[in-house]
Amino acid sequence: MKKGYFRFWILVSIVAISGFSQGMLLPLIAVIFENSGVSSSLNGLNATALYLGILLISPFMEPPLRKFGYKPVIIFGGGLVVAALALFPVWKSFWFWFVLRLVIGIGDHALHFATQTWITSFSSPEKRGRNISIYGLFFGIGFATGPLMTPLVNVNEALPFIISSLLCFIGWIFVFTLVNEWPEQEAGINSFLATIKQFRSAFKYGWVAFLPPFVYGFLEASLNGSFPIYALRMDIHVSSVSVVLSAFAIGSIITQLPLGMLSDQYGRRNVLMTVLFLGFGSFTTASFLEHSFIGLFIAFLVSGMMVGSTFSLGISYMADLVPKNLLPTGNLLCGIFFSLGSLSGPIFGGLFIKFFENVSFFYIISTLLFIVSVILFVFGKKSYCMIEQEISR
Repeated sequence: MKKGYFRFWILVSIVAISGFSQGMLLPLIAVIFENSGVSSSLNGLNATALYLGILLISPFMEPPLRKFGYKPVIIFGGGLVVAALALFPVWKSFWFWFVLRLVIGIGDHALHFATQTWITSFSSPEKRGRNISIYGLFFGIGFATGPLMTPLVNVNEALPFIISSLLCFIGWIFVFTLVNEWPEQEAGINSFLATIKQFRSAFKYGWVAFLPPFVYGFLEASLNGSFPIYALRMDIHVSSVSVVLSAFAIGSIITQLPLGMLSDQYGRRNVLMTVLFLGFGSFTTASFLEHSFIGLFIAFLVSGMMVGSTFSLGISYMADLVPKNLLPTGNLLCGIFFSLGSLSGPIFGGLFIKFFENVSFFYIISTLLFIVSVILFVFGKKSYCMIEQEISR
């Protein structure tokens, strides 16, 4: 039992450090490039490298996990992140940093894919929501504290990268103390074609559970990438924008664990439908309060409390829907859908701001939340475990 707790807390701790590095890189590199005269469009292009790395590596992640187990994949992913962070100060170049962020995307995805699958595999159904919500909570805390490193750029440009790489290295070392385990095996999953077949099977069982990670990716990327542009055009001060965005992050941290525990008690689908619909209401309300700083702050805080846990709840919901042997594939698909949401959020957000100048930016978010809540209501189904139990009776 103690070994199980030790393993769990090491896994969530390294995820927190990974979130810290991701949260640091977004504003830090944006500020460095802005101060160096790099255009905003190129700045945004560089930021997409992380998500491109996730998409590129996703189809090839499952065979190594099944062959070598969880621990080597986490070590591989963590090692890539540590090395890439340490190399940032070596050469300040747009394309060199683009490649390093691509490598971090690959490393982070390997790390998160293995830890998510490991946690969902050893967590009992009645504690799965709590455990995954703790996972999401630790990542969220790390991601929220990462930007605090940005002011260190005024001391020395290399300092934030050095500190972040050292923290990741410390967490990485602890992974070596874990005893390796393997996911439940499926015969013949050792080729790219077999992996694609697994994707089809997992999608058949759990497609509805991949929508919440997509929503969260879209939400996070559009709020951080498109909302500041919209806010500046609405004459909202830059400092107010950062405070409002932090309110969303704070809200998601507050309710991450309670919502996970509620999902264990009342069902993942019920909680997801509720929070998505309430998120639709809070962002619709934000559209009427966008000229009030206090109104926006409260609306973003409530929105974070409602929909800030959709990624972790989506992972738990997926684990309920798919057979245990498909958990690695399901976790991969959660990561892919999150990346697709993260890539499409700023694109559709930017187009919406450009072509619908007299319409509130928040409508694109509230509409998406409403549509997904309706899909969950109409197409949500019983968990695979519940179906098995009914058959056995």
